[in-house]
Amino acid sequence: MTVAIWLQMILLFCGIFSAVGGFVGVNIGTALSNLPSAVNTVAILRAQQITHVRLFDADAHMLNALSNTGIEVMVSVTNEEVLGIGESPSTAAAWVNKNVAAYVPSTNITAICVGSEVFTSIPHAAPVLVPAMNYLYRALVASDLNHRVKVSTPHSMGVVPRPFPPSTATFNTTWNSTMYQILQFLRNTDSFYMLNAYPYYEYVKSNGIFPLEYALFKPLSSVKQIVDPNTLFRYNSMFDALVDATYNSIAALNFSGIPVVVTETGWPRLGGANEPDATAENAKTYINNLIRRVSNDSGPPSQLTIPINTYIYELFDEDKRPGPVSERNWGVIFANGTTVYDLSLSTSESLDKNSSTAFCVAKSGVDDSSLRDGLNWACGPGQANCAAIQQGRPCYVPNTLRNHASYAFNDYYQRMRSSGGTCDFSGAATITTIDPSYGSCRFTGSLNSSTGRLFPAPALGPIGPSSGVSKNLVQFGTVVAFVVTVFLVNANYLVA
Repeated sequence: MTVAIWLQMILLFCGIFSAVGGFVGVNIGTALSNLPSAVNTVAILRAQQITHVRLFDADAHMLNALSNTGIEVMVSVTNEEVLGIGESPSTAAAWVNKNVAAYVPSTNITAICVGSEVFTSIPHAAPVLVPAMNYLYRALVASDLNHRVKVSTPHSMGVVPRPFPPSTATFNTTWNSTMYQILQFLRNTDSFYMLNAYPYYEYVKSNGIFPLEYALFKPLSSVKQIVDPNTLFRYNSMFDALVDATYNSIAALNFSGIPVVVTETGWPRLGGANEPDATAENAKTYINNLIRRVSNDSGPPSQLTIPINTYIYELFDEDKRPGPVSERNWGVIFANGTTVYDLSLSTSESLDKNSSTAFCVAKSGVDDSSLRDGLNWACGPGQANCAAIQQGRPCYVPNTLRNHASYAFNDYYQRMRSSGGTCDFSGAATITTIDPSYGSCRFTGSLNSSTGRLFPAPALGPIGPSSGVSKNLVQFGTVVAFVVTVFLVNANYLVA
């Protein structure tokens, strides 16, 4: 076997094991009368272990409040801003400088959403959408942020007029030229397709063609199974079918390798008299099953190795939104921080929020010198395992002295407390029963909170810089090591 073939096999194995766990994030709208402050909103996010958020704008208060949390943030160019940015590179550069460069890296901005459903909501702006994306990307390049921050634009399912069956789905030909340019941009910049997918609306539009169970991820009886007649793929949920319809539409324009991220999905918990399926029970069922679905790490039938990273619409009800009653009732959290309905969604062991487990963290108000001395001692003579706070590892971001010290203090304390180790560090540390874990960063002593909480912690996703280590990394390394070993043996054989 030739060297070239072996190298191709190595790349193939790399591709097979590059898929990693999906995450669930949340959209944060602001059209509500009792909008919590940015600080309180972020406190709610952290209390619920939410690790990914999408903002519908680039609000300075939120971006500041999200600083040093490690939460991955999508910021948005509003539809009102798209025209100006699409007509002026300098306007795009000013937007990036003001709303992105001014906050990173302390605020973990990983993507810019350029408008929202531009084709279907403000079609007159479609001609400048691609220029806007290009100008923003060039501004990121100029700021050396293009490898950290992706640029894309969210689309509704309205751009795919006939999503069923998924195998024959194509984009509306009206927008083919612009869509082709968008896909070309996404491929060239290693970005991703943003999809707003709402099984609720597709179910309502179907007028009974599809069963409600199908929209809610519920098991279907044998007589109700949904099968694509062309591929014979069985679709257990409308959500999967919508994502696959998008992948097939992309393929119909001869593009591949562009992952689909669901930037909006959800179910209203309350509707008007003509919205009988907008109920709290259905919303609870949809969100519960959605999180279970995304957390199983697989993609839709045609793209099984690509997890469906997803953002729930939305964090709070937006009572100021116009339209039918359902428009104002999509939130999963009340403004006071309590959940709208039961969201304990895992079959795995969940974290007991009343746990008495003690963690050792940096004390508030301690000066940097004391924190640095404690950190150096913990990672040195104290023999704490500080690998996780090294650059590129799960707990490096946020890259702050307080965060790194907390991790090191806790690791030392958990290892040594049974033999007399204390949580003191010359007064720089304190005990807390609140689990300080976040995102992919797990503090020693924490129960496995990658499942069992409202929003599972991510491994690596197709957006933003890596913030953790994939559960497949060991398997990936083993396979590559095996292939390389065989390659070397084969090469020696060829030489001999």
